[in-house]
Amino acid sequence: MAAETQSWVLMATARAPTNIAVIKYWGKRDEALILPINDSISVTLDPDHLSATTTVAVSPSFKQDRMWLNGKEISLSGGRYQNCLREIRKRAGDVEDEKKGIRIKKEDWEKMHLHIASYNNFPTAAGLASSAAGFACLVFTLAKLMNVKEEHGDLSAIARQGSGSACRSMYGGFVKWTMGNDADGSDSIAVQLASNTHWDDLVIIIAVVSSKQKETSSTTGMRESVETSPLLEYRAKTVVPNRVLQMEEAIKSRDFASLARLTCADSNQFHAVCLDTSPPIFYMNDTSHRIISLVERWNRSEGSLQVAYTFDAGPNAVLIAPNRKVAGLLLQRLLFQFPPPPESELASYILGDKSILHEAGLQSRKDVEDLPPPVEIKDKVPSQKFPGDVSYFICTRLGSGPRLLTDENQALISPETGCPK
Repeated sequence: MAAETQSWVLMATARAPTNIAVIKYWGKRDEALILPINDSISVTLDPDHLSATTTVAVSPSFKQDRMWLNGKEISLSGGRYQNCLREIRKRAGDVEDEKKGIRIKKEDWEKMHLHIASYNNFPTAAGLASSAAGFACLVFTLAKLMNVKEEHGDLSAIARQGSGSACRSMYGGFVKWTMGNDADGSDSIAVQLASNTHWDDLVIIIAVVSSKQKETSSTTGMRESVETSPLLEYRAKTVVPNRVLQMEEAIKSRDFASLARLTCADSNQFHAVCLDTSPPIFYMNDTSHRIISLVERWNRSEGSLQVAYTFDAGPNAVLIAPNRKVAGLLLQRLLFQFPPPPESELASYILGDKSILHEAGLQSRKDVEDLPPPVEIKDKVPSQKFPGDVSYFICTRLGSGPRLLTDENQALISPETGCPK
């Protein structure tokens, strides 16, 4: 390790997106390696709207590995973090920074300590796959800092050992996590089915019903489902393999009706598995059910699938529309039934791509207050409104995979202190 001074700090910063599964991953056949009992398919969301940003710093002055998540120091002693650090260090290469006079040989990485700072721009542990973005970003940033040359799917297999769905956040667009067969998990990797530009008409609206930490973690829920749910075994062996093939074809041909049908059915079956678990797991709540009802009524009244819904391990709804026009109509329906609470401005209630508001013809709270009931519920059921039941909506789209941030101002760690800014 050649450097005149031992006070230098070398850093890398990257941003990685979250993803939402349209064919769900639920259940592991190996807890330690995080090997799933079935394949899964996801959509990667725009990292400008839903992502983790991570800075990794190395310095000979660091005494131990340390990590801060959203400004709070956390322990790195957990197996998942250690697995990712170990696997990346094993693959590290030589690094040279001529400007700073720094040269790190690959064998030196085992002896050097890291400082890691990570920030999620959306609620952690609320069922929005924050761990997927976090571990994907950690692995990607470590690999960039340590000059790791990626073999096919190698980094996704490492990210998988941090959080299963993190492997899918290593790519943009539509991604398949292949369950694999090898005992060591080397073939349980993510592969990109199509880039985010393949089907760029799609619009995704997320209703954040609760940003609270869920009562049953995904890890605990999966373990209990594997141990007690007969439906899960049937789903993994019989239902999912066919659905994966059908979903791949729907994505390839940009067949929205098939994508919507499969997405809704798989979400409903996943939550049926949760109810089939002993004791039963309740990730959705009354607001989640009202959103499903809103979409189902609309789809039925039109005689075709206008929108797809899917719910991960939490109450938040992820709604997929085929284009901006339908997304505008969807937002009208959502805001009619779930208007901003009295103290909230419309601009702070809609996050992400605010241009969807223009598509919906909504510029102010008064526009929302003047919305007529959707055609499908006029004169059929009372027009109920539930202000405040949705915390906010995020309008987004398909996005790309992780990317390196070269602007030093975006780094989360101070080069002077080696600690978060």
